[in-house]
Amino acid sequence: MKPSLKSNDAMMDAHSPQHIVTSVLAALSKREISVAIDQFDEHFTFNDRALGLEFSDKGHLREYFVKVRELFPDTAIEVVSTFESGYSAFAEWKVTATRPTSYGSVQLRLPISLPGASIARIERGRIRYWSDYYDEKTSMRLTLASFFVEWIDY
Repeated sequence: MKPSLKSNDAMMDAHSPQHIVTSVLAALSKREISVAIDQFDEHFTFNDRALGLEFSDKGHLREYFVKVRELFPDTAIEVVSTFESGYSAFAEWKVTATRPTSYGSVQLRLPISLPGASIARIERGRIRYWSDYYDEKTSMRLTLASFFVEWIDY
C-alpha cells in the first residue's frame, strides 16, 4: 500500500489510522480522557519512550492521563503534521503547558514547550500500539514517571 500524506482533516476517513491518532490527541488536549481511552483496543500497548513507561491496562492508562493533567493542568496539544502508511499513523505534535512550582514562599509556573511525536498501529479501527517520543529532559515530566514505576509491564 502506498503511503499517503494528508494535511487536512476533511480528507481523512473517520476510521483511518491518521484520523484515530489525531482524534486521541485532540481529546487529550480537551481533557476528554475517556474519549481518548475508548479508542484503544482491549489488548493494547502504550509506551512513553522518554520516561520508560509501558502499560497494557486501560485503568493504568487512565490514571497516567489523569496524573499528567494533575501535574500539568493547562496542557494543550497542537498537532503539527500527520502521516499514514498502511495500518500505522504518525503524528508530530507540540505540547505547551506550565509546571506549577514554588521558590520559597513564591508560587511560580514554569513554561513548557515540548515537541514530540506519536506512532500508532491501528487494527480493526482500534489502537493496538501507541508510542510517544519526546525529550525527557525538557519535558519536566520526571516526577510523572515516579508515580508509575510499579505498573511497568515487562
